[in-house]
Amino acid sequence: MHFADSLMAAIRRVGNPVCVGIDPRPEDLPDGFLDRFPGNRAGVAQALLEFGREVVEVVAPIVPAVKFQAAFYEAYGPEGVSALHATASLAKEAGLIVLMDGKRNDIGSTAEAYARAYLGKVPVGDRFEPSWVCDALTVNPYLGIDGITPFVKVATREGKGIFVLVRTSNASAREFQDLVCEGRPLYRHVAERLADWALPHRGDSGYSFVGAVVGATYPSELAELRQALPGVPFLVPGYGTQGGSASDVAPGFDFEGLGALVNSSRGITFAYRKPSAVAKFGPDWKAAVVQAVHDMAEDLAAHSTTAKIKRS
Repeated sequence: MHFADSLMAAIRRVGNPVCVGIDPRPEDLPDGFLDRFPGNRAGVAQALLEFGREVVEVVAPIVPAVKFQAAFYEAYGPEGVSALHATASLAKEAGLIVLMDGKRNDIGSTAEAYARAYLGKVPVGDRFEPSWVCDALTVNPYLGIDGITPFVKVATREGKGIFVLVRTSNASAREFQDLVCEGRPLYRHVAERLADWALPHRGDSGYSFVGAVVGATYPSELAELRQALPGVPFLVPGYGTQGGSASDVAPGFDFEGLGALVNSSRGITFAYRKPSAVAKFGPDWKAAVVQAVHDMAEDLAAHSTTAKIKRS
């Protein structure tokens, strides 16, 4: 199935566009969580796997997608990477859209290898097998079309998606993305090329499997890019902890409440650290995670067109 069609169907299934970012930091795990595992690198990786499994278990019925930040797993070496793969597999088995936030890119055969690894299949003897469980991957456009075509080619064949960095949510994004080239900021040039890359790959939903990463922390640019990129699904980071509000995110949606997936990582997975959650849920950290998802979905619905999403 076409990735964008699958994504929009998943959003309709639960009635909200919340994406739970799983960025496990050992120091922020629930009190006593790490003590259940060996005190070495492999033990920490086991803890990350168990934490991710429990997050997936409670959010799968109420959100369309999860996004794994690969760096937090890669930090723990082979064991951490194994934990990432296992957790992503559990998320897929639970019916979630699985996004891998790796911001990969290169050219030629190296880009092809990245694309096959995350979105496609690799040769194993006389057959081809998938390596990673991944429905979509974040991709850096800095190397131009040479770095995008291999990902588009594999995504076309495999029914997968990519989200290309256009206007990121970090504070220093302006250092390069706002540089004026030929009368326009650099991010607008990226958006213009992205529109060309995305157009031939729209599904029945009207959206392409070539998406854009556009941060909630720059709401005016988000609104501008929504107008410039019809049919391009947005992955919107920056809501909540980074300062983006539901009103900031609102321009990213179409009139049916579709077209954007809004990510929250720390605000959901570490919601149990908030004093209000401690007072309400005590040690039941998973209840705090579930409540954070509901709060975010309700916040988006109150300030955007996501209230119009027709559940399927």
